[in-house]
Amino acid sequence: MPSLKDLKLRIDSVKSTRKITKAMQMVAAAKLRRAQEAAENARPYAERFNSVMAGLAASVGGSDSAPKLLRGTGKDDVHLLVVMTAERGLCGGFNANIAKLARTKADELIAKGKTVKILTVGKKGRDALKRDYGQYFAGHVDLSEVKRIGYADAQSVAKDVMSRFDEGEFDVATIFYSKFQNVVTQIPTAQQIIPATYEDAGEDGDSGVALYDYEPSEEAILADLLPKGVATAIFSALLENGASEQGARMSAMDNATRNAGEMIEKLTIQYNRSRQAVITNELIEIISGAEAL
Repeated sequence: MPSLKDLKLRIDSVKSTRKITKAMQMVAAAKLRRAQEAAENARPYAERFNSVMAGLAASVGGSDSAPKLLRGTGKDDVHLLVVMTAERGLCGGFNANIAKLARTKADELIAKGKTVKILTVGKKGRDALKRDYGQYFAGHVDLSEVKRIGYADAQSVAKDVMSRFDEGEFDVATIFYSKFQNVVTQIPTAQQIIPATYEDAGEDGDSGVALYDYEPSEEAILADLLPKGVATAIFSALLENGASEQGARMSAMDNATRNAGEMIEKLTIQYNRSRQAVITNELIEIISGAEAL
């Protein structure tokens, strides 16, 4: 049974931990507001961009004149998995869920005999995957020095991915990130970015193929917009990840703070009972000694 001193030290230690988790919760709450606004503000642009690109892609189809980013290489033998996670931990299952989705996809591709390459964005994703998939790593993007994600950061990642594609290093690229829904819910998501795929986002189920005539040609417009589409998809994913990370951290630190409070209550009860037992024993000894006299 622990002594009174050990219990007192443990109570003080848990109280210090609770102060830290409470402070981290408040910091995450402040950062969440900005990150959530950034993610939500980027969604209308991304949705409208995808809607326009869906119409252009549908008009071009799979013709040989279509840009390479749209039609692909014609093969799907080599897959590049771009796993985007946080640079820091202490955010619940946020990083683990993204890594789990990427791991499932990698295992599925390897089982089919495909070649897998992994590009990690964020230290936690690299740490989670390097033990089992270290031999498949193709590179790592370090954003630990970036205080606030900007479009330039997404462009640098997009340029890295597209340069690898131009050099023939892979046939299909898929990004993995967590889509922000609310503070307690973040949805791990996989999105193929090369060859580009666009869902029909028209209001009436019409992608707008018959409504617009494009000048110059659709192929020329796509050749100019597709690289921006890759950067836009990566930028949206980074913003969603930022909001999801702060939401997950806020929820995790809230749970940790409440758990610390419950532990302090239990330890305090145990300390008081032990202290009472010591006092009772001392009184018994005094009374016994007095009676012996």
